Amino acid sequence: MSMPAYFTLKDKIWYYAFRVICFSIFFFLLAPILIMIPLSFNAQPFFTFTREMLTLNPEGFSLRWYEDFLGSASWRRSIQNSFMIGAAATVIATSLGTLAALGLSRSEMPYKGLIMGLLISPMIVPLIISAAGMFFFFSSINIAGTYLGVILAHAALGVPFVVITVTATLVGFDHSLTRAAANLGASPTRTFFKITMPLILPGVISGALFAFITSFDEIVVVLFVAGVEQRTIPREMWSGIREDISPTILAVATILVLISIALLTVVELLRRRGERLRGLSPQ
Repeated sequence: MSMPAYFTLKDKIWYYAFRVICFSIFFFLLAPILIMIPLSFNAQPFFTFTREMLTLNPEGFSLRWYEDFLGSASWRRSIQNSFMIGAAATVIATSLGTLAALGLSRSEMPYKGLIMGLLISPMIVPLIISAAGMFFFFSSINIAGTYLGVILAHAALGVPFVVITVTATLVGFDHSLTRAAANLGASPTRTFFKITMPLILPGVISGALFAFITSFDEIVVVLFVAGVEQRTIPREMWSGIREDISPTILAVATILVLISIALLTVVELLRRRGERLRGLSPQ
């Protein structure tokens, strides 16, 4: 976008200063993450750039840490656990969060503010408090240290994201469509799957992706609730930092960053599709 011809000197200064400020903010947020990517290709077992890397010498780069990651039985087990726990927690969180959002969207629903506050409380309460509470509660019902306990804990953390995204989608929802379907004799179940669900599907999928990312990256609750058999990728990285510092952790972190970028890209595409379906943006 070019600068308008009518800009004064003050406007021109702010035009460039604003872009410098935005670039500085993005650099501050992304630099600690992006610096891990080249370090994960370090041929030496160091967390710093070697002379060969700085001079772009091919001998300074290697895929050995990615090979260690893919060839390790403990890392493969943590990958399986992360995807299995994340998928199961996402299904539960998406189902419960969508039902809660649909209930909150109804005009006759009492105490909406209070209920909404309770539903999103896992996002507000410090995670260490939630983790400690889950540990004592799950221990009392004998599911601490089990897959079920970790899945339920991660589902509780993912529900707020589903509630928020689906609720935002329902803001522009035309409830006259469901009333028209009821007048034509459609049952509530048929109305939901044929009318409501297709229209709110982008928000539901976005919430599900956020819930999956939350589960996939979570470490605090896993430290409290999970046992030896439920070690996820973040838990394995935590152990690697404390017990055996290796650039393999940087390779894993790079893969996680790429996965997060891919999922967030899908979320943005779904958001734009949802806006087009609701007529909030041009086709």
